[in-house]
Amino acid sequence: MKKIYKPEDGVPPFYQGYMDLVPDDGNLLQHLKDIQSETEQLFSSLPEEKLLYRYQSNKWSIKDLLVHLADCERVITYRSMRIARRDKTDLPGFDENLLVANAHADTRNIHDILKELSTLRNATLVFIETLDDASLDQTGTANGYAISARLLVNHIYGHHQHHLKIIKEKYLHIPA
Repeated sequence: MKKIYKPEDGVPPFYQGYMDLVPDDGNLLQHLKDIQSETEQLFSSLPEEKLLYRYQSNKWSIKDLLVHLADCERVITYRSMRIARRDKTDLPGFDENLLVANAHADTRNIHDILKELSTLRNATLVFIETLDDASLDQTGTANGYAISARLLVNHIYGHHQHHLKIIKEKYLHIPA
């Protein structure tokens, strides 16, 4: 399987916490597959009341978080494609709270949410596999940050891991 390592430098502070969650073994593609499988196993059999649980009234439900992962993966993959293809357009940010508020995740079936996330992950993996090192090391600007396509594809895993840890700790009370 193709090796894709984390960026060695050029990691803005906003991304550092996510990069810290990415294993530094070059096995990004396998890690993306594994975390998707773990996600499907963990959430496919949870009762609806757990999936709708919010540990504080202003926090998202588990369903909201899973749809957020899908929304962000779409945006991050799109950004990485533009940057890898040498597009120097300053790519805009997005309002994650607005996206969650209008996704209506709590009314959706968990199997449909997981299918969406899985289908998206498979497309992301196919895309990442097409990138050579020169493409991965292309840089551009997104949301005001100078970043590389390599950083973004690694960010997909770090972001997923970040939210999975929060769900386990604060929603499901699974020790780390």
